[in-house]
Amino acid sequence: MAKKIIRKSGILLHITSLPSKEGIGTLGSQAFLFCDWLKNAGQKLWQILPLGPTGYGDSPYASFSTFAGNPLMIDFADLVKRGWAKKADVKVPQNIKSSERVDFGALVWWKLPLLYKCASYFLLSMNADDKKAFTSFKKKNAFWLDDFALFTSIKKYYDSRAAEEKVYGEASRWNNYWPKDLARHQEKALNEWTQLHKDELEQIKVVQFFFFSQWQALKDYANAAGIKIIGDIPIFVAGDSADLWANQKFFQICRKRLQQKSQAGVPPDYFSATGQLWGNPLYDWKALKEDGYSWWVNRISSMMKLVDIVRIDHFRGFESYWKVPEGEKTAVNGKWTKGPGKDLFDVIKAKCPKAEIIAEDLGVITKKVADLRDQCAFPGMKILQFAFNENPWTEESSRNLYLPENFDTENCVVYTGTHDNNTTTAALKENPLQYKWNVCDYLGLKDDTPEEKICQALVECAESSCAKYCIIPLQDILKTGSEGRMNVPSAANGNWSWRLSSLPSASEAKKLLNITVKAGR
Repeated sequence: MAKKIIRKSGILLHITSLPSKEGIGTLGSQAFLFCDWLKNAGQKLWQILPLGPTGYGDSPYASFSTFAGNPLMIDFADLVKRGWAKKADVKVPQNIKSSERVDFGALVWWKLPLLYKCASYFLLSMNADDKKAFTSFKKKNAFWLDDFALFTSIKKYYDSRAAEEKVYGEASRWNNYWPKDLARHQEKALNEWTQLHKDELEQIKVVQFFFFSQWQALKDYANAAGIKIIGDIPIFVAGDSADLWANQKFFQICRKRLQQKSQAGVPPDYFSATGQLWGNPLYDWKALKEDGYSWWVNRISSMMKLVDIVRIDHFRGFESYWKVPEGEKTAVNGKWTKGPGKDLFDVIKAKCPKAEIIAEDLGVITKKVADLRDQCAFPGMKILQFAFNENPWTEESSRNLYLPENFDTENCVVYTGTHDNNTTTAALKENPLQYKWNVCDYLGLKDDTPEEKICQALVECAESSCAKYCIIPLQDILKTGSEGRMNVPSAANGNWSWRLSSLPSASEAKKLLNITVKAGR
C-alpha cells in the first residue's frame, strides 16, 4: 500500500534577509522570532539559500567552500551572551545599523576583523566545556576544515599582496597568483605555511565553530517548533574555492597549467538569450566514480547534519551538463555532455539512506532528465509564474506542467516563484499586460484586479494544489514589489541584498494560517 503523502507548506527566506542591527540577517534573536512567526502561521517548512561564505558577486551559489558557513551570518550578541566575546569588541558602525540593504563589501571590511578578534578572545578565555566542544568540532570536520583554514589564510595574504600590486580579477586567483607549490596543494609547502600561521589558522577554525554552534541552536529551535529546514546546495563549486583547490583531481582542470579546461553554464533560456555563463569548474565524473563518489557523499552527509531536506540546484546537470569551452564570453557555444546519472544517487542513497532530496528540475528538461528524477523518486519543482506566459485555455495548456491541474504527481514542490524570479506582484506589473490577463482569466478575476490581490490568489492557488510541499517566497506573502527581488540571473552586481526592516506582523501570520488550514496543509 502506497504511503500517504502529508502535504505541508512553508516560506522561502534566506538568513541574510532577516532584520538586524548588523547590516545583514544573522543567526541571532530575529531568526528565532521568525521561527515563532512560522509556527503561528501554521508553516512546517523554512527554505533557505546556500549557507557558505560568499565570494565575488556575493552569490551564495558561488562560495569559497561548500562545507563552511558564512561568517557574516554570525550574531555578535549571541557570542557575548555565550561569553565568547566582549561587548566592547563588537560595536557596530552607525552607518551599518541604518543600512536598508545588505552591503557585503562594507560587512567584510568591518565584521570579519571583529570576528577574528572574538576568536582570539575565545582561544584565550574558553572554559573546559568550550575547549572540549571546539576540539570535537575540529576533529569531526577536519576533512574540510583544515583545507578551508589554509585556503582562507593563504588567500587573505595573497589577495592583499595582489591588491598592492594592482593585480585583480582572474589574475589574482589562487591558480594564477599563488606560488605554484601552494597552488598545487603540495604537502611540504602547506606544512611550512601551517607552522608560520598557526594562530591565524586556529582563529579561522574558531569562527567556523561560532557559525556552526549558532546554526545548530537555531535548527534545534526550529525542529522543536515542528519546522523542518530545507537547505540548498549548488551542483557546482566556485573556481575560487577551497573545494577546487584541495580536490583538483576531481575536476576538469589542467594540472600542469592549473587552468580549467571548460566551464559550466546553461544554454539560452527563459532568463537569457545568450544563456548563462556561470564559469564554474566542471567535475571529472570518471575520477569521482573511481573514488566511490566520496566527495559527493561527504557533501550530502554534511548537509544533512545542518538541515532536514536538501534541494540540489540544477539537477538536470547530473543527467547531462552544458559544457562551455574555456575562454568563451557567453554560454551559446556549449554542448550537452553526459553526467553521472543514477549511478551517483545510488551511492548517495546507500551511504546516506535518510537524506531527503528535492531536485531543482527547471530549465531545459528532457525526458531523460525527468526519468532520472523519477527513478530517484525525488520531488521536482513547479513554478506558478511559469504557467501563464501563454493563455491557460489553449490546446497547448494540457502540456503546461506548471498549471496545478497538470501536476503529474503529488511528489513535487510548488512555488509561486523562486529566488531567481521577480516577485509575483512585480511580475504581474512589469510583464506584458497579456500575462496579467492570463492569470486573471485562470483565477476567475477581473482584468483590472490589483496586482497585490492577484498575488494573494496565486498564493492560495499554490497552497490548494496537490503538491507535497508548497513553498512561498516571503516577498509574495508581503506583496513586495521588484525591490524585493533577490537575484537577476546573469546580472553581475546588485543581487542578494534585499532584507526585511522588521519581521512580518501577527496579522500576516493569521492570514497565512487561515489559507494553510483551508488548503489542508
